Amino acid sequence: MNDIHRRHFLQMGGSALAMSLSAGISKALAIPANHRTGTINDVEHIVILMQENRPFDHHFGTLRGVRGFADPRAVDINLPLASGTGSVKAPVFLQPAGTTYASYGVPAASVGGPANGAPVVPPFRIDPSKLTPPSNSLGLTYFGGTNHGWNHIHLAWNFGQYDGWVVQNSPIAMNYFVREDIPYHFALADAFTVLDAYHCSIMGPTNPNRCYMWTGSIGNVDYLGAAGTDGHGAGPITFNGLSNGHYLAWETLPEVLTKAGVTWKVYQDLAGSTFAPDFGDGAVASKFDGNYGDNTLLYFNQYATSTPGSPLFDNACTGTSLVSSQPSASAPASAWKTWALSQFAQFKADVANDKLPQVSWVVAPEGYTEHSNAPNNYGAWYISQVLDILTSKPDVFAKTVFIVNYDEADGSFDHVVPPSPPTTPSYPASPNTGGSTVDYRNEILTNDTPNGPIGLGSRVPCVVISPWSKGGYVNSQVFDHTSLIQFIEKRFGVYERNLSPWRRAVCGDLTSVFNFKNPNFDFDQDEKARLPSTDGYLPPVGELSGVVKPSSVSVTANNVIVGVPKQEKGVRPARALPYELDAYASLDAANTTIVLTFLNSGKAAAVFHVRSGNATDQVRMYTVEPGKTLTGSWKVSGTYDLKVYGPNGFVRFFKGMVAGVALQVRAQYEKGEGEIRLSLHNAGSHHASVTVLDAYTGALVTRSLGANFGQADVEFSLGRFGGWYDLVVTVAEDAAFSYRLAGHVETGRDSVSDPAMGGLVTLQA
Repeated sequence: MNDIHRRHFLQMGGSALAMSLSAGISKALAIPANHRTGTINDVEHIVILMQENRPFDHHFGTLRGVRGFADPRAVDINLPLASGTGSVKAPVFLQPAGTTYASYGVPAASVGGPANGAPVVPPFRIDPSKLTPPSNSLGLTYFGGTNHGWNHIHLAWNFGQYDGWVVQNSPIAMNYFVREDIPYHFALADAFTVLDAYHCSIMGPTNPNRCYMWTGSIGNVDYLGAAGTDGHGAGPITFNGLSNGHYLAWETLPEVLTKAGVTWKVYQDLAGSTFAPDFGDGAVASKFDGNYGDNTLLYFNQYATSTPGSPLFDNACTGTSLVSSQPSASAPASAWKTWALSQFAQFKADVANDKLPQVSWVVAPEGYTEHSNAPNNYGAWYISQVLDILTSKPDVFAKTVFIVNYDEADGSFDHVVPPSPPTTPSYPASPNTGGSTVDYRNEILTNDTPNGPIGLGSRVPCVVISPWSKGGYVNSQVFDHTSLIQFIEKRFGVYERNLSPWRRAVCGDLTSVFNFKNPNFDFDQDEKARLPSTDGYLPPVGELSGVVKPSSVSVTANNVIVGVPKQEKGVRPARALPYELDAYASLDAANTTIVLTFLNSGKAAAVFHVRSGNATDQVRMYTVEPGKTLTGSWKVSGTYDLKVYGPNGFVRFFKGMVAGVALQVRAQYEKGEGEIRLSLHNAGSHHASVTVLDAYTGALVTRSLGANFGQADVEFSLGRFGGWYDLVVTVAEDAAFSYRLAGHVETGRDSVSDPAMGGLVTLQA
């Protein structure tokens, strides 16, 4: 996007962002990128800080310019009727309360749902003014967590029906934050680049997701043979801890890096035994020392049997020891601050002495991880310390990519149904479950209950902080934890064999996040982000010492703000994406069948997710690689109603009668300034008067198509709206016919987030 175009859209978003930058972020924004080659090779250090248990909507659902609560293309679920028999379509945000949590439910109609729907629990914010003592923020509040094991998450996901989040995981699953609660996190997103299609890797808990970060798998690989994932025949790991008392035994990425001569290190604090039973988090005096058991490498046999002096031991099994130097509970606050800061001693020394490895992972103590039982702003303090250390050495930060992500989403709600393989162990898929042009067999598990896809899991927050990702961008390519590995592979020329073909195809390698070619643009003051100091987020002495153990806030009918929240108004610059997708319908009236064809002419594989108006139909997933197509067919009776969803707001809705008009609608993209052409083809034996509504402008275009192959083209220029389109096709002679095509035309250049999602455009019905 050129600078004038960029400014125009930022002005559309409202007033310029106010300036209140911490010294660390101001410094980070001012440091120019290492621009030796203008490629990924200018990156010399990758630092990954994985936090805990937060879904994307919970953190960033109200953030301007991301796919959050104002998503105009969110899916519908089958909400039970209030009568108890049957169901009705309702927005995914209105999760059924069920019988167990009926007292938390509100009438569906009171929050924009159907009048005849059963009670629902929509997203809610606990009212900070109702806390004791009252507050204007939730950022320093303790909350209870939810069950997030394989079983509960898969039952909440419900084979893509996506209607069990409250019933399975309790109403707290629906809570969210706003900018006032976590201002530092919001400001990081405003200053750098936020990823709004970054998913955790497995619908399951912490250690399996961290296994994906460190190994690219949960042992779902072919080379293990009868020895299995633990040397004793176990299958892929879907739970925390050891495997029936045995260490894990498959290859890890650090081993690959070591063989390739790529330097790496895990920065952590260690308390208790480094290996079983403590894994670096035993005998802790408080929540603010140890590693919370989050260094999953310590669960692997090759690390447990390593010896001092070996790369595995020295780089993954050592760390600071806060528990050995903890002050007395009566020591002054300054002594406790010094103690807390000492956990960064090794990291700080390596940055200062130009010894930062090429790849680093930073593992926080429990109280800083943002786990559901720890305040998020304690995590903000921790993140800010790491960033301040990096920027204290400008020539190091100039060569560094710092990634802050989250291992999983707890058992909490995020509204985007994650892409997954077909929900069947057979390959190719059985016809009523979906399809895939790429092998997904290692992505389906049959050794846990319920059987089904490993992932992807829910979206989780991810912010990429670097001199190549400044500017408050959003990137909406599909990523997961294996994307970190693919980025490391891309930069350092290594290869991790554990990644499945399906995951490599669907999940990007993060390169679309960065501007390597021209990173040192003029970063205007009015485009910088509001970022507060985190000095007040260091836990108080009572909590650091473990003497004070605050209780978690409970959800009651009297302390919540109920209802799908408003998202911040405006847009943000958006990175160019590798997607070019289409789907079209063909009606076979003689066989009462409708066939959908899925096309991918882009540069990355994509998952098309299909939901039917018939509540008994299974949700289907179709994975299509670049240059390939797939088809799926549905037997229908009388009428049909199929909705197709893809990445970055792509939708195709097909609704009509089997005996109705036979109109085919195909989309073609003109990449120059972003245009779309609809090709209309009347395959029926009757004349068709076709109208196309541009929902962004309200403009109507009509075409008269003769019977038997009458054709016409309709073109729409999309530059005014940054390449976004939403077109509704109707036919005067068939009131039941309605096709909707919406999404974004990629031109190969950066653009903006959806102005309809940003509240700048009201889509016309």
